[in-house]
Order: sequence, then structure tokens, then C-alpha cells
Amino acid sequence: MKSLGAWLVVATIVVTASVLTAQSTAPRTAAASKSELSAERVARIDRALQRYVDENRIAGIVALVLRDGQPVYERAARNFDELRAHAPLVQEETPSLYIYRLRMGGHQQIGVAGGFSLHEYDHHVVKKHEHTRPDKEDDRTKHLIRLRAQTGPVFLTYRSEVAIDDLVSRVTDEWPLFGFTAADGVQHAIWRVSEALTPALVAAFAAVPALYIADGHHRAASAARARRHFAPNREPGEWDTFLAVAFPDAQVQILPYNRLVRDLGGHTPVSLLNSLRERLTVTAGPPAPTKHGEVSMYLDGQWHTVALGGVPASLMPDERLDVSRLHTLILAPLLGIGDVRTDARIDFVGGGRGAAELERRVNSGEWAVAFSLFPVGVRELMAISDAGGVMPPKSTWFEPKLRDGLLSHLI
Repeated sequence: MKSLGAWLVVATIVVTASVLTAQSTAPRTAAASKSELSAERVARIDRALQRYVDENRIAGIVALVLRDGQPVYERAARNFDELRAHAPLVQEETPSLYIYRLRMGGHQQIGVAGGFSLHEYDHHVVKKHEHTRPDKEDDRTKHLIRLRAQTGPVFLTYRSEVAIDDLVSRVTDEWPLFGFTAADGVQHAIWRVSEALTPALVAAFAAVPALYIADGHHRAASAARARRHFAPNREPGEWDTFLAVAFPDAQVQILPYNRLVRDLGGHTPVSLLNSLRERLTVTAGPPAPTKHGEVSMYLDGQWHTVALGGVPASLMPDERLDVSRLHTLILAPLLGIGDVRTDARIDFVGGGRGAAELERRVNSGEWAVAFSLFPVGVRELMAISDAGGVMPPKSTWFEPKLRDGLLSHLI
């Protein structure tokens, strides 16, 4: 067992919702082009980033350097080549599937890792729930093309299947390839699925009707764009898949994505409470809501529970979410918040930072009011994806996070 390491996937099993087939291709080396960055400047960057490796906080770094606002990818390619040589990364000789286990506190989730079908992504069998930004897509696509490798997995989920759970359990009964506890306390472990169990796992995935992107929409979109670059005439190759880990929905953990508003939009604390009480039910309450349909509000040193009321039957699935109704009923009409993606008067606190962080920032005087939300459910996310809808911005925070570089897919 390796206590810390990374596995390099070259020949992969293509995991799809309807079919699982093996593909293999030899890695190719792209010719390096000349970088105009000075050696001194690159060295300073290297030294700063290398400290993270030296302190064992991460296994390696792929650096992205900007010059005049434009990405420079040559250093990223050199870093990846060095990581492959010196980590070292192990290149598999046969097509392989993997099991990836994450543990954070009392939470555990175990997924199947491999190359997933971009054909099914194009045809909405791998379903999306958010729009992507063109600038982020451009950046990731150029990076992927220069490296000829996918080093960061997409986080997928699917409706749990007992057959898959049983097979995964059989794999994890054995000793993992490697495992470690990261600096943030999250435990990561990787198993390689045996050749004997792979066909059964292929058959079990054939019963999965759809896969859902939980986190990593830009990575999947960039993989699809890179495929068009490498195969403009649809020539088959490793570019037909994207690296991902698929977790059963019963194990996926979504944490709340809470809101802070910088000012009260002309209200005083008293007048805001009065306006809220004219529309909704407001009572003293805890820092976190206990159920859907309620929002906790921190205002003037006190926590309040705001009941959002009944959900009109006419609303679309994404409009039914607490985060959408908070915006429609409170943020927009009472506080004057517009598009949350661009309005500078709103900020977001995701993950496990919780009520203490919201209280700290409001008590500092920099922010006027905070809203703590009940987390979105995985089945709500799936329902919106199935309907072809889009989740509201900043509505889901997935933890624990997958680590880049533990499994990489060469294209």
C-alpha cells in the first residue's frame, strides 16, 4: 500500500448509464512551445507553490500562470510531466475501474471512478443542472488540450442501485491501493476493481437510467470541447470520455449555501421585521432551519425563523426551492437584491462554516443581515435536472471534495 500517491489512468473503462465498454489508447506527448516568462519570475512562483508540496499538504501542483490576463499553460504541462516522473504516477497496463472513498467526520461516501461517455453527456443521459461560464470553459479547455490529460474528476451521482452497492462493498473489503488523510481532515482511499469483478460492475451500471452532474459542470463541458479539438471528424479515442466519480445519491451530502446582505435596502431592523411580518410568519428561532420551507435570519444580534408559507402548485421545480423563494419573497422585494451572480451587496457562505461565521460577519458591521438555509436535497436536484431546469446560482455546496491528481486520464 502507498501511504500517499496518485494513479495515472491511460486505458480506461468507459462507464455510461446504458453501456460500459473498455477502451485503450497509447499516451501521446505534445511538443512544448517556448514560454516568454522570465526564469526568475517562474522560479519565484515555483518556490511559493512548492512549499505546499514540501509541507505534505498536497501530492503535487499544476500551476496556471497569467500574463497580461492571458493563461500561460506551458508551466502547467511541465509540472504535470515532472509529477508523472517523480511522484511517481503509475500508468496502468490494462483498462481499469476504481473505487474512491471519502470520509469526513461521521460522513462516508464511496463512488465508482472511470472514464464516462461524452456521447451520453451530449445526449443528456448525463444530466446537467447549471449553466457554465464561457471564460471558465475556455480556460479549462486550453489547459486540458495542453496537458492532454484530465487531472480533476467530475462529481456524478445516480439513483442508488443495490447491485452496485454490493459490488463496491466486495472491492472495499480488500486493502486499498493507497489512502491518506489530507490537511483538512478528509480521508481519501482508492481501490482498483479486479478484472474478475469488472464485468459484473459493467452489467450493474447498465441498469442505471441516468447520471447527474453534482459538481464539475465546467470540467465536463471542457472535456466535450477538447474532444472536438482532438477529433473534429469524430475519430474514436480517449477523448470520447471524461474522468469522473459516480456516487449513489443516498450517500451524497449537500450542505447549505447561506446568504449575507451588506445593507437593509433603506430599512431599519425594526421596519424590516415589520415588513416581513406583514407577508410571512416570523418567530424567534434557532441559527439553522430544521426543515424545508423555513429560513433562519440573523438580524440585530438575534436569530429569527421565517416561514416561507405554502408552495404554489404553479411553480417549476427550481422555483420551489427555499433558496429561490427566499429571493422572490425577501431578498428582491424587501432588500432590493437583483441578480445574485453580479450584485455586490450579497455574499455567500458555503459548507460547514455554519452560523458562527454568519454571526461573526454581521457582528463585524460589514454585513447587515444573514440568512441560513436548509440544504437542498439530492432528489430535488435530480428532479430539476430531469425537467431540463437550472438550479439557482449558489444553491448547493458539496462536501467532501474530490482531490485532483489521484486519478488522471490521458487523452
